[in-house]
Amino acid sequence: MIDITSENVFYLHNEKISYLFYVMQNGQLGHLYFGQKLDNLTDDDVSYFLEQNSKSAGTVKYSPQSGNFNLSDRAQEYPVYGSSDFKQGAIDIYHEDEPWYLDFKYDHYEIKNTKDRDLAHPASYAIGEQESETLIVTLFDQEHQLQLNEYFTIFHDQSVIARSQKVINLGKETVQIHSMMSGALDLPDADYKFVSLDGAWLKERHINTRNLEQGTVSVSSLKGASGHQHNPFIALVKDQELNYGNVYGANIIYSGNFLSQVEVDEWERARVLIGINPEYFDWQLNPQAEFKTPEAILSFSNAGINGLISTSQDFTTKHIIDRKWKKQERPIIFNNWEATYFDFNEAKLLSLARDAKDLGMECFVVDDGWFGHRDTDRTSLGDWQVDQNKFPNGIGAFAEQIHAMDLELGIWFEPEMVSPDTKLYLEHPDWIVRHPYSRTSIGRGQYVLDFANPDVVAAIYAQIKPVIEETRLDYIKWDMNRNITEAYSAYLKAEKRPQTEFFHCYIMGVYTLYRQILTDFPNLLIEGCAGGGGRYDLGILFYSPQIWPSDDSDAVERLSILSGTTVAYPLSTFSNHVSAVPNDQVKRITPLQMRQNVCDFGPLGYELDITQLSDEDREAIKQNIIFYKKNRQLLVNGHFQQLLTVDPHADTVSWGVYNDDRSDIMIGFYRKLAEPNQGVLHYFKIPFIDGTREYQIVGQKVVSGQLLQNFGLREPYQFDGVNDDTAQVSGDFQSYIYHLRAV
Repeated sequence: MIDITSENVFYLHNEKISYLFYVMQNGQLGHLYFGQKLDNLTDDDVSYFLEQNSKSAGTVKYSPQSGNFNLSDRAQEYPVYGSSDFKQGAIDIYHEDEPWYLDFKYDHYEIKNTKDRDLAHPASYAIGEQESETLIVTLFDQEHQLQLNEYFTIFHDQSVIARSQKVINLGKETVQIHSMMSGALDLPDADYKFVSLDGAWLKERHINTRNLEQGTVSVSSLKGASGHQHNPFIALVKDQELNYGNVYGANIIYSGNFLSQVEVDEWERARVLIGINPEYFDWQLNPQAEFKTPEAILSFSNAGINGLISTSQDFTTKHIIDRKWKKQERPIIFNNWEATYFDFNEAKLLSLARDAKDLGMECFVVDDGWFGHRDTDRTSLGDWQVDQNKFPNGIGAFAEQIHAMDLELGIWFEPEMVSPDTKLYLEHPDWIVRHPYSRTSIGRGQYVLDFANPDVVAAIYAQIKPVIEETRLDYIKWDMNRNITEAYSAYLKAEKRPQTEFFHCYIMGVYTLYRQILTDFPNLLIEGCAGGGGRYDLGILFYSPQIWPSDDSDAVERLSILSGTTVAYPLSTFSNHVSAVPNDQVKRITPLQMRQNVCDFGPLGYELDITQLSDEDREAIKQNIIFYKKNRQLLVNGHFQQLLTVDPHADTVSWGVYNDDRSDIMIGFYRKLAEPNQGVLHYFKIPFIDGTREYQIVGQKVVSGQLLQNFGLREPYQFDGVNDDTAQVSGDFQSYIYHLRAV
């Protein structure tokens, strides 16, 4: 998959994409092409690529000896600001207060055909020697005594390039990294729209589209987590066609502060940069020390947004999430939170568990409130011992009873936080993230623990591990409910490290705790959560196969959240809970049928007081669970596509999932508000269906795939005032699931 020509052109290719770069005349790496696969490149093709004579007027020359050569009009692999390139660069290193205008020149390369999964460092992985090849290009800045290793990984069946870098200080003096991005991509034009996943708590990852113009557009986080407001993923699309057009995507396998941006220059060319946010970041690089960036994922599709959805889903499932979770069925969860909040005891939970088991659920999750004296959200975090008032026989005895019902057991933790009334807080005030001045912020009645300090991580795990062992725990919900303010670490101060290293050290501490748990308990399912969807990223998915996407469980809002999230992340990662109405977050009342029809796509759960259900609702839930179990593999791990739109403001939404050979298809259709007098029938096309086969629409007719592909599937009959005998949906908040099987 990797070829190198005699002209030092590096050609990465598989059956889907090609990626080309070369050694420029100044010894730096220049970018040539990333896109649709180029077959059988000839010497003339390569020569044509290399005709890069400067056409710009009045630019600064790279050096007195370089003729017309300058960097301002050259596409580059890892650009550096200030040496005839005036756009933002990918790396910025200082010595004391002196900026170094770096000049990394090519020295040699090597190729590796293994990429192992390492719990210590979240990154893409491959199994065996046939799935990937990694090109490592070594460059040197001799004058500044710095070595730069550039890593490019191509996978045999994926439309992505994984990129990361390592810099090594070969000199005798300490230097400071002010910025070191993970991914850079220079494109020859800027005729794209900038797509990002934006929002806020309770409305995360809505699709947002902006025009690209001369200047810079970006999304970022300085919250210590990837955040509710912006997601690291961005895309460039020619238009918003679902199934046509070139699309580029960029993401990062990282959960801390990030920057994802596109800069358009005066010649209408676009530069994509993605990596650790340079704001409040500075890394002290001592002599012989090294720093490696998180891995960036650059993707391409020529099949529009749905092509990008397929690329993101397939790559993340195969090369980031542990593959065992694709084979292992995700349990149907019952979570006690909205049924009880903090008001529960062992007897109440066991009653809920018996009802959950009777309805067909498979894992009982005890949410917040089981530890310390946690009757409100202002106490006990950091003291992870069971509340004896709620569990008089101990948490182990309770777990035995849950397991005796043939239910799995899950427990909620918020390991990164501490309450001021705890023993941990009183004994270790230096373990709290806060600056040494008199005023400091507090959020949600709690402080953040200094996970930059290895002793803190070890102490928290020393509390959590006995609980996991005593309960023979199957599932953890890992929450994180406040952002980091006044980022300051007494540990870094004692180690004589700059405080600007804190945010990166913190998230590496989070990964360390994940590694410790999963090393000792490799079959434990950990669901990521950060006040809902505040840390929904590839870094968390490396450890957690699913994430709680939002604290908003309203079915209508989840349509927008799921539509945005699945552009960048697999459906299998999107954890769903059917909750009560009026919905606790927005007070909207939606039918149980719609709530279940939305939640059936992805890992399914329930979060309501099931002891108070009517007989009709109990039966509806039982029947839905039977349906879900029969089709779980398809609904969780099927290939996901949007069918109508990804516009969060659209009134009508439809999506579908299909299996590998397109013989089994499930389609969800949703309308938020009823429309009067809709007597005319409406249809929507199913582009991914096999046009050569016939399909049984379960409960309806057998129809040819070509008809469904080119003419469309009929929308469910809507009540129009007089058609009581034929209407399939009525009222606001309509939903309908079609099941199609190849005949």
